[in-house]
Amino acid sequence: QVQLVESGGGLVQAGGSLRLSCAASGRTFSRYFSRYAMSWFRQAPGKEREFVAVISWDGGSTNYADSVKGRFTISRDNGKNTVYLQMNSLKPEDTAVYYCAADGRIEFYSGSSSSGNYNYWGQGTQVTVSS
Repeated sequence: QVQLVESGGGLVQAGGSLRLSCAASGRTFSRYFSRYAMSWFRQAPGKEREFVAVISWDGGSTNYADSVKGRFTISRDNGKNTVYLQMNSLKPEDTAVYYCAADGRIEFYSGSSSSGNYNYWGQGTQVTVSS
């Protein structure tokens, strides 16, 4: 059974920073974590879930939504089965529940910005940015 557990969310003032973590577990998935692309998505109240960032299986390739480019950085530590999202210069419009997602179907892949391509999801962590 695959589990993705996000942490690091909270309340921060505009201009501040937060670092989200997503720890993956599950006997088989953990063994092959380093083979899978990982992503972050977010969902604000009343809005659809949207892509934030993706990192390839080896960390060599990343991609970001235009709204966060230059402010957010996605990274991963395959030795710890963990993916991170460093969020700087936060804005009120970044307020949302942030979800970690794994594409466990394709190995050695750069990743996708489409939520339909991800078959494992975390429970989400709330990020609130006050003005």
